[in-house]
Amino acid sequence: MQLLIGEEKQEIERRDFDLLIIGAGAAGLSAAIYASRAGLSNIVIDGSVAGGLTLEAPLVENYLGFTAIPGTELAKSFVEHTRNYTTILENTRVITIKKGEKFEAETDKGKFTSRAILFATGTKHKHLGIPGEKEYFGKGVSYCSTCDGWLFKNRRVLVIGGGNSGAIAAISLKNIVSEVKIFEFMPKYMCEDAYVKQIKSMGIEYRQNTQVTEIVGDGKSVKMVKYKDRSTGKEYQENFDGIFIYVGLSPQSELAKSIGVELDQRGYIKVDRSMRTNVERVYAAGDVAGSFAQIIVAASDGAIAADSCYRDLYLK
Repeated sequence: MQLLIGEEKQEIERRDFDLLIIGAGAAGLSAAIYASRAGLSNIVIDGSVAGGLTLEAPLVENYLGFTAIPGTELAKSFVEHTRNYTTILENTRVITIKKGEKFEAETDKGKFTSRAILFATGTKHKHLGIPGEKEYFGKGVSYCSTCDGWLFKNRRVLVIGGGNSGAIAAISLKNIVSEVKIFEFMPKYMCEDAYVKQIKSMGIEYRQNTQVTEIVGDGKSVKMVKYKDRSTGKEYQENFDGIFIYVGLSPQSELAKSIGVELDQRGYIKVDRSMRTNVERVYAAGDVAGSFAQIIVAASDGAIAADSCYRDLYLK
């Protein structure tokens, strides 16, 4: 069976593995390297392109060994490193998983079986759920400044959400667009002090206690947002050409739940210190396991999960 993977064409010669890794972000790729070096046959499957949310980081400034590196470059290094050890199937969706003596994963590119499974499925962007958000997705509404920022060169844009991700997005957009503002729901700065200083020094308006209630357009593109001041209840509207939404993330844990893996109240996969779940030979690592949402932590989780898998399969 031949599949196009990125720009590579690979022959998939086997369908049965020691470990099936679902998710090709930092956690999944790190796990694949450690699993391979331990002698575990494995494959990495991802419903999108390999790299995970690292790809969306305009600039990573807190990954050990790099003063500053674009997320796209860091993710590319992760992927290239991992491909020296194992196969990564991109744009391949895992549809269902069946438990038995082995796990059987049905994908849109055929079935795979494995002795163990690692969920490194990460998180996805939360939505505001307001009028216009869905209608104008791809027509001015975006969840990724790295992906779409260049589309708004010399235009006015709004970042909704002033946490670290929103702050970083606004800072990166400042050098592309004519004007960028941040609207934050809470009545205080929600990003780290280092970003607060950058925002102020760059002259980016950070409006607190502000709730966006509707995104308005002409049917083809975004034209404005309606919002209210939460302290006074007064309603306003303001013209923007683009809207970047950064209001948090939610775990992609549905597949894990379908085979009996326990989740916490927020939907994150419950794991112990060794990344084991309540289901034997099932592990979780990275953001989906509720870890501190940092690339370096996800990579660490993946390494620990791979080691636990090796111990469970070969040392017990």
